[in-house]
Amino acid sequence: MTEQLMAKQERAVRTRDTLIRSAAEVFDRDGISTASLTAISSRAGVSNGALHFHFASKAALVDVVEEVALTRLLAVTSSTLPLGASHVQVLVDVTHALADALRADVVLRVGFALSGETSRARRVDLRERWRCWVEETLQQAEAEGELCRGAEIRDVGTAVVAATVGFEVLGVRDSTWLAASTVARFWRLLLPSLVPAVRLAGIEAGGTRSP
Repeated sequence: MTEQLMAKQERAVRTRDTLIRSAAEVFDRDGISTASLTAISSRAGVSNGALHFHFASKAALVDVVEEVALTRLLAVTSSTLPLGASHVQVLVDVTHALADALRADVVLRVGFALSGETSRARRVDLRERWRCWVEETLQQAEAEGELCRGAEIRDVGTAVVAATVGFEVLGVRDSTWLAASTVARFWRLLLPSLVPAVRLAGIEAGGTRSP
């Protein structure tokens, strides 16, 4: 009996996960406002009844997609700083990791898109969470003397967030906006005004981690 119950619970978890991904795919394809629960259940390969067992409404499903997207953003930004590593390099590396994740993960991509929706009250705001992380990392870099004297953290943070969110929006139609080469070009443009010349050679604009 216990094994049967565990198997049933595992199937329920798999169905819920499939519905979340299918919802994100339909939202990504059709838009939030026009996406239908029938299309989502059909894509997930389950009945409408099974969908309603897990989610009472489309609004509830949208909220869960947003929450799951947040956990995936936090996974991208929760990098442990290696001993002696530059905070600026971590920032560069994480922007590359975020671009990779946005290109590959439809749930994360839709979560970011939901931050731009004005037709609903947001429970979480992925773009705002990203902005906070960028500014915190820049503050840490400043505290370690990694930035040029006079570099304005707020201005640099604005540039980084504007660029990465812009890549996210443009990447919906053309994935090359989320390519590593695009992110690297941005950093090659910004780094000389952010990092002292003596440190510049030690920063890899293309990132130091494998995707």
